[in-house]
Amino acid sequence: MKPSTGRQKALAKALTALIPLAPFSDAEAIREAAGQRKLRELPPSIAVWIATVAHVRHEHSDYDALLDEGYDRDSARHFVIDQMNAVLTTWRATRLVEGDEDEGE
Repeated sequence: MKPSTGRQKALAKALTALIPLAPFSDAEAIREAAGQRKLRELPPSIAVWIATVAHVRHEHSDYDALLDEGYDRDSARHFVIDQMNAVLTTWRATRLVEGDEDEGE
């Protein structure tokens, strides 16, 4: 998909800068999430980061399974940080999740 608006181009550039080796299917899902109305007021780099964290948390970690087991959100987030950072490292991310971050969904 070729970006057509200035916002879409900025999101694509921020995505490439943040996670240059992400698989296409993951990158497209993150790009779509970053373009949602609720993130539109944020700078592209922040919107992409929030979308990336949420995507990796839900699609590439045990986060949802931990919630299903009864863990609260903060505990589940704590236990999946290493899994998330492993994925981000594989994608050559320029930023990793830190334990004290409270990224929105």
